[in-house]
Amino acid sequence: MSNDGVSATTLDPRLDFEAAWREWHRLHEEARADPHGFLAVTDLHWLTPGPQRFPDVPGEWHTGDEGPVVVLGAGGRLVIDGRQVQDRHEFGPIAERGGVTVGIEGGVLEVARRGGRDILRPRRPDHRLRVAYRGTATYPPDHRWVLSGRFVAFDSPRPTTVGAAVEGLTHVYDAPGQIEFAVDGVPLSLTAFNGAAPGSLSVLFTDATSGVTTYPANRSLAVAAPDEQGLVTLDFNRATNLPCAYTDFATCPLPPAENRLPIAVEAGEKTPYERLAVDSADRS
Repeated sequence: MSNDGVSATTLDPRLDFEAAWREWHRLHEEARADPHGFLAVTDLHWLTPGPQRFPDVPGEWHTGDEGPVVVLGAGGRLVIDGRQVQDRHEFGPIAERGGVTVGIEGGVLEVARRGGRDILRPRRPDHRLRVAYRGTATYPPDHRWVLSGRFVAFDSPRPTTVGAAVEGLTHVYDAPGQIEFAVDGVPLSLTAFNGAAPGSLSVLFTDATSGVTTYPANRSLAVAAPDEQGLVTLDFNRATNLPCAYTDFATCPLPPAENRLPIAVEAGEKTPYERLAVDSADRS
């Protein structure tokens, strides 16, 4: 779930605090602008049991218990595992939050499952959002926002249903526990989900800056695995936007209700320029 994309082990341990943060941010921005990353997504298609065609995707598609199926007509082709497919292809059932990427003319196609539904997302390197991307504004890195916390595990992982950036969609995650910490003497806690690396954690949150200087729906923070005493470090300087902050073709999860912090976390990434431009156009 985390959109960090850059592990601590990627960075040179000899770098000082600000230099390490700048290097992390540079690598994170490079990963975000990948030719087939989420900035390259051009559309979001929801598959149904009935056959459908889409103007930017080859073939006729449907889904059901057998998973997504495509029937390619004359001239249509996909590249799957290095092999050209020009007739019918069955993808098989796709696990929740799973997916495969196949080649299409001019880019790739993500075939995935989100919120219990199968989707298609074409990704093209020449998409205007990616081509015009100019980086994401951030707060200056500040030692004040590197906080110590303690991970408190639940007796058993707690299934947690959260909303999504797409109206009517929900996600369910197993929360292994919560992180307790304090800011200026105010005790706080955040429900944590499992992170990308084994044992690591991922936190979705909003705070008093949300909708003011930061994206209103969510931000994400990757947290390294707790030590033997359950101690963790929360470096909010590395709080990042999820894809939905940039594109309406994302299905990102929203934070659990208890992760709405009553304080202003003036650290990490701010609202993207692209979203500010869209909101400004909507108001005009």
